[in-house]
Amino acid sequence: MSLNPVVESVTARIIERSKVSRRRYLALMERNRAKGVLRPKLACGNLAHAIAASSPDKPDLMRPTGTNIGVITTYNDMLSAHQPYGRYPEQIKLFAREVGATAQVAGGAPAMCDGVTQGQEGMELSLFSRDVIAMSTAVGLSHGMFEGVALLGICDKIVPGLLMGALRFGHLPAMLIPAGPMPSGLPNKEKQRIRQLYVQGKVGQDELMEAENASYHSPGTCTFYGTANTNQMMVEIMGLMMPDSAFINPNTKLRQAMTRSGIHRLAEIGLNGEDVRPLAHCVDEKAIVNAAVGLLATGGSTNHSIHLPAIARAAGILIDWEDISRLSSAVPLITRVYPSGSEDVNAFNRVGGMPTVIAELTRAGMLHKDILTVSRGGFSDYARRASLEGDEIVYTHAKPSTDTDILRDVATPFRPDGGMRLMTGNLGRAIYKSSAIAPEHLTVEAPARVFQDQHDVLTAYQNGELERDVVVVVRFQGPEANGMPELHKLTPTLGVLQDRGFKVALLTDGRMSGASGKVPAAIHVGPEAQVGGPIARVRDGDMIRVCAVTGQIEALVDAAEWESRKPVPPPLPALGTGRELFALMRSVHDPAEAGGSAMLAQMDRVIEAVGDDIH
Repeated sequence: MSLNPVVESVTARIIERSKVSRRRYLALMERNRAKGVLRPKLACGNLAHAIAASSPDKPDLMRPTGTNIGVITTYNDMLSAHQPYGRYPEQIKLFAREVGATAQVAGGAPAMCDGVTQGQEGMELSLFSRDVIAMSTAVGLSHGMFEGVALLGICDKIVPGLLMGALRFGHLPAMLIPAGPMPSGLPNKEKQRIRQLYVQGKVGQDELMEAENASYHSPGTCTFYGTANTNQMMVEIMGLMMPDSAFINPNTKLRQAMTRSGIHRLAEIGLNGEDVRPLAHCVDEKAIVNAAVGLLATGGSTNHSIHLPAIARAAGILIDWEDISRLSSAVPLITRVYPSGSEDVNAFNRVGGMPTVIAELTRAGMLHKDILTVSRGGFSDYARRASLEGDEIVYTHAKPSTDTDILRDVATPFRPDGGMRLMTGNLGRAIYKSSAIAPEHLTVEAPARVFQDQHDVLTAYQNGELERDVVVVVRFQGPEANGMPELHKLTPTLGVLQDRGFKVALLTDGRMSGASGKVPAAIHVGPEAQVGGPIARVRDGDMIRVCAVTGQIEALVDAAEWESRKPVPPPLPALGTGRELFALMRSVHDPAEAGGSAMLAQMDRVIEAVGDDIH
């Protein structure tokens, strides 16, 4: 089938908008390849430092025609999703030697867990940790020792940060090596039920702890379809990992075989390989659009309305929320995984998983088939299912879904649109994810109750002050204010109010977790309150309309009065838990719609100053 006209027009819009920035990016990557630091150019002393501890690989590392894979790892054993990576470097070295290549750990990057920091002070470091990860990746690769890059990361800010860093070394081929989701534990809906009972005081902390431990119980990503698993979907649909490798459980034979196959393939596409595929040419405008289509078709995390623009900008590509909203109008929702459905990613994978999604979207003309991928056969390889025969991976064509309560075809979707849209009005611009919202909650018109701290919302609930129709406004939560923390801790509380029959919505310049679901939320509101955005004009009692049907976020206040109001002044910055160390990043950030990145904001200023004079 020919390409869907909306997908085609949005792609053209992005290409045109990105013409100058993409040209300059590719010129810089060509400069890196031709004049940058590469292993054959290192002086003897440089090389001796790099291989001093690399026996038995020293002879191969001194041979400039070989392939040395630089491993960027985000391993730690506190984070369940990243704990499996502890043994990957030694395995990768063995797999590389099997094909005459070598591998070295080029560097490490931090991997914080939003689940651990949710509702805590540390969450205010979360979004900016993505910049730290990108810079850490760049530091590791700056040694110039590598012909290919293996990225070991899987969770929320971590995969976007790895890609942002690796893309600035886009002359090198690169591949993400996933670790997979943990096996299914307590069903996510039951976990949510226990959380809401706890909020109401109907179960105690012991019962809550038991439920949480039954949900998060072993190595691997959390099994709901939040940001971490959306990362894996997006990287696979962009063709930056081995086909059908996203959702294989850790510590299985197939998982290890997939890692082995990935390293063998990375040696082939490395700078000295037989099939060189630089990352800069794999991540183009069409690949970014494919990622957005996958996000919408699967009901992925709203966090990617920030991450995808940031990843794209690192490759010289400019995408905004209007692009995502336009695509959402044409891309049907064909997947229901918790929080938009009852089953988890393991069930999704069993009934067809990514190969079935990609095959179905490709047949419907929703995906660009002509992108450069890390797989030898190109994008068509990603519509194939992997299995193990002996020690070898065997691929077969994807089959239709075996459970249409989880995964459907484009002809019979769960809904005709992708359920993520741009919201506009006199309150600014925001993102709204409607894929898990019941139709009767798509429009909420209610008095505002304004807060500047999420903990004050919980206190107001406990004091009985929210027992009514209400739009909860939580402001001064944007990148410049406090690093844009997720406010997922509010979900059980607001869900209880909704279940009691009240009309409830959230309006915030902060973020919500990819696990947030049934409560209407207009999030990432910009301009944010910290810079005097309209959300800073809202007062308690103002009637607020949040309508996903019309795409409206509106303060229903007399226009003259609204314009005469002055924004409330920002609160003093919070200190402690290292937040003061990130003051520089808060002061030079970009808006959420541009990716919310201090690093990219400054990078673009430097590139603009140089212009086309890249040499």
